[in-house]
Amino acid sequence: MPVIRGRRLSIGAYIVLFVWALFTLLPIYWIFVTSIKSAMAVQGPRPTFIPWVDFTPTLDAFRSIFGAGGGYGVSGMGNLTLLMRNSFGAAFFSALLAVILGAMAAYGLTRFQYRRWKNNDIAFWIVSQRMFPPVALVVPFYILFNQLNLLDRLPSLIIVYTAMNLPLVVWLLRDYFADLPIEIEEAAMVDGASRFGAFFRIALPLAVPGLVIAFLFAFVFAWNEFLLALTLTIDRAKTLPLQLAGNVSVQGTRYWDIAAQGLIVMLPPLLIALLVGRYLVRGLTMGAIK
Repeated sequence: MPVIRGRRLSIGAYIVLFVWALFTLLPIYWIFVTSIKSAMAVQGPRPTFIPWVDFTPTLDAFRSIFGAGGGYGVSGMGNLTLLMRNSFGAAFFSALLAVILGAMAAYGLTRFQYRRWKNNDIAFWIVSQRMFPPVALVVPFYILFNQLNLLDRLPSLIIVYTAMNLPLVVWLLRDYFADLPIEIEEAAMVDGASRFGAFFRIALPLAVPGLVIAFLFAFVFAWNEFLLALTLTIDRAKTLPLQLAGNVSVQGTRYWDIAAQGLIVMLPPLLIALLVGRYLVRGLTMGAIK
């Protein structure tokens, strides 16, 4: 009986995993097949899902994106190089700054005891800033960067995204540094290392999985951000998510172009996740094993 029960549980688990995988991968498949459809196939009387069976694939949407000249073509993608550089620059440098500042703040919250405020109160105040609705900050950010002459500039996006993701990074790394054995740092300081030396030579190398996962979260949130980029940019610092929304016009929604551009927007976070995949499991399970 225990063997039969175990097999039933295994079969049930596989069924649940299969349904969940189908639920997760079906939207990605839908985006892919839509990107290789013609306008007639997308707007046809019935939905089509299987290439070469339901419809004839075409690369017209990708040709309009990667067409020669770099001007604003049919898809409205515009200068793909500029859009990619803006999106990647804002996401990468803001995530890097958030991890650098967040690592120092998280380390301080786990290794020092502050007198006026308790450490838990400080940590809660930091993470509460992430709960603040971004729409409430749009007008103040616009006025601030307009006075500083930084509207439609890449540094303004980097600053805003760093502030937006810093609370999340601090919260993640605080738990990770708390799980690191403090005895190793104390032994290093007994041997003559300073507190900064213990931080840079001992704590940071041990916290690499947590740093990687925090960087990845910050990068993805900044890469996909729309509202602040819509408010603070016009043309020179425009990002890919803004350009995706430009396919909805008075002429209708160009689903085939949105799908093709969506695949391009998905590639950088996917490539980064694949490159740092060996750190993901260790980073996501931080604090689970005591």
